[in-house]
Amino acid sequence: MVQLKIVLNTRQKKADGTYSIYYTITESRKVYYVYSGYSVVQEHWNEANRTVKKANLNAQVINASISKRYFEIQKIIVQLEDEKQFSISRLKERLNPKKVITTVKEFADMLIEQMFSQNQTGNAIIYRTAINKLFAFHPNTALRFIDIDLRFLENYHAFLIEEKISVNGISNYLRTLRAIYNKAIREKVIEKNYYPFGDFKIKQEKTIKRAVNSDVIKRIKSSGFEYSSIQNARDMFLLSFYLIGISFTDLAYLKRADIQGNRLMYRRKKTGKLYNVLINNEALTIINKYSHSTQKYLLPVLGNDVIEGSLQAKCLIHQWIKTTNKYLNKVVEELKIEYKLTTYVSRHSWATIAKRLGYSNEVIAEAMGHEYGNSTTNIYLDAFDKGVIDEMSKRVSSLS
Repeated sequence: MVQLKIVLNTRQKKADGTYSIYYTITESRKVYYVYSGYSVVQEHWNEANRTVKKANLNAQVINASISKRYFEIQKIIVQLEDEKQFSISRLKERLNPKKVITTVKEFADMLIEQMFSQNQTGNAIIYRTAINKLFAFHPNTALRFIDIDLRFLENYHAFLIEEKISVNGISNYLRTLRAIYNKAIREKVIEKNYYPFGDFKIKQEKTIKRAVNSDVIKRIKSSGFEYSSIQNARDMFLLSFYLIGISFTDLAYLKRADIQGNRLMYRRKKTGKLYNVLINNEALTIINKYSHSTQKYLLPVLGNDVIEGSLQAKCLIHQWIKTTNKYLNKVVEELKIEYKLTTYVSRHSWATIAKRLGYSNEVIAEAMGHEYGNSTTNIYLDAFDKGVIDEMSKRVSSLS
């Protein structure tokens, strides 16, 4: 007899503190798991009813969706049992019928949908933007991968130039299209011998390094501002600097559990690389100023109900960065600084100051989570004594 249940998988906690909701299908003591697409904190799960509690703001939507899918799975199980053909493999086939993909748009839409469902919102938006630009050039949505040849790419490149898009902007569009094509090859949507990028070079310009020196950091740190919004922007800029140029997206996702003693342990969203950063007194002062025990996240950027990696989180962080940059411009005006300040400048400034102190590119790269040199060199970089990086961090901070 086949059993179907809705369960909360409390054995595996996600990075955002939630647990995934699954359907379990049990047959002859074999269990097959089907992910519902939803996850909640354990406090919002009603184990007796196997539903999401009303305390969760999205409870009604989640419960309705889960219930609908439950009855769909149940219907398929009954059909297979009536046909005396039930097996987990046949159930998988009925639950996930393979769709024959023939066009670029179909395949790209599938990738984007998967990214959104896995809360890879940033990548999903990048892919969606690139596909929209592609079909602005070639409006026919019946475009196939086989139609994208060298001449197509050259014409598309010419179109992007006519659109007055920067060299690096063009590079982003083309590299995203190349990534989609590579995924299509791996999925056997198109044969590898049709690959058009082998003879097509994607150009990229070096970006102008944006950094301020230690004297400017000192002025920013020592100055008081009348309006709290300007103070907040100043504090976030300095906090990023003191934490070895942590990105503002990573700042937004920090949790109190990421602080272990006097160290910050977190994984960068962009790369997944683990960071282990010394928290100096200046950074701790700012953290304590903005952190409250009732907050899910360390800083008041995202609300407690915001799911990590979701479109809502992406939009909130984007708006936060935009607002912070707006008030950093006010800092520039009030202090009459000759340099432009943005959320990105803090990261470049830390690296530039470290370089001027005489530290090697290898040590700076290790501190900031970059790779430097060849693969053999990187093996040695992994073994850097944290004390070297901590000392460098202290020296950089002391100059400000």
